[in-house]
Amino acid sequence: MNKIAVLTSGGDSPGMNAAIRAVVRTAVYNDIDVHGIYRGYQGLIEGDIKKLDERSVAKILGRGGTILKSARCDEFRSKEGRDKAHAVLEENGIEALVVIGGNGTFAGAMKLGEEFNYPVIGVPGTIDNDLAGTDYTIGYDTALNTVVEAVDKIRDTADSHNRLFFVEVMGRDSGFIALNTGIATGAVAVMSPETKLSAEDLISVLETGHQRKKSSSIVIVAEGNENGGAYEIASRVKEINDKYDIRITVLGHIQRGGSPSCMDRVLAAKLGVAAIESLQSGERGCMVGLINDKLVHTPFEKAVSNKTNSLKDEVKIARILSI
Repeated sequence: MNKIAVLTSGGDSPGMNAAIRAVVRTAVYNDIDVHGIYRGYQGLIEGDIKKLDERSVAKILGRGGTILKSARCDEFRSKEGRDKAHAVLEENGIEALVVIGGNGTFAGAMKLGEEFNYPVIGVPGTIDNDLAGTDYTIGYDTALNTVVEAVDKIRDTADSHNRLFFVEVMGRDSGFIALNTGIATGAVAVMSPETKLSAEDLISVLETGHQRKKSSSIVIVAEGNENGGAYEIASRVKEINDKYDIRITVLGHIQRGGSPSCMDRVLAAKLGVAAIESLQSGERGCMVGLINDKLVHTPFEKAVSNKTNSLKDEVKIARILSI
């Protein structure tokens, strides 16, 4: 293998740059030419490709976002779009591809690899932590810390005014962020796909807290909650019982930004190195991940399956500690 390329796709996450750096420098270390594809699959289709070296990725370790940029690409969802993408790879003599991203990124990578028998390795970069085959995804730890810092500040206001705050967090269709930050911040309740709390259930929890002399409460709401987001749930609670002084905060994209934590930087370094070494050893069509601090390879088809069934302990702990 003499020439590879790397791209980032889908939503950005803190630590993507650290992963790019690891991929590039590991390739250079092994005398492999490495090229960066800008703007994900859209840039691949358009041939937006530039050669990278060890200096191209200097001083990006602590930067959020991705220097390769990212974009959604509807064209790549079609066979015609993937035909164009593969043609660009062939024209540029690129023998293998490293993709950094989440579910959508890996779904596209899986089809590209299957349709053209092309070597692709995935590196899990998403704040949602919803990929099977790794304990943690790159960006998840930083996002958790961002949410905890924000909720701690919100609690100061909640306590000062005896208010009920609904704080909506990201996570796509899983409650990894919601449940773990709910535990970490002492939320009175967490509303996520896994807890299955209704507005009526929540009011019962709030009444119990009131009887136990709670003067303020914070409810963490996952964006993928089946009963709606923070605004919908707060409105429903108000309809049932209007005695609460309710405030709503949607944290939004601040969860994706910022300098990556130490954990995310080290995880990105380990997985970036593993991606190149895996290609060299003949691996393809899979994601590299760490489970119990051991490197594992998970086929893309399995990696994109949501692992929310692993949150049973968090659901129980959040319920016990919220009294």
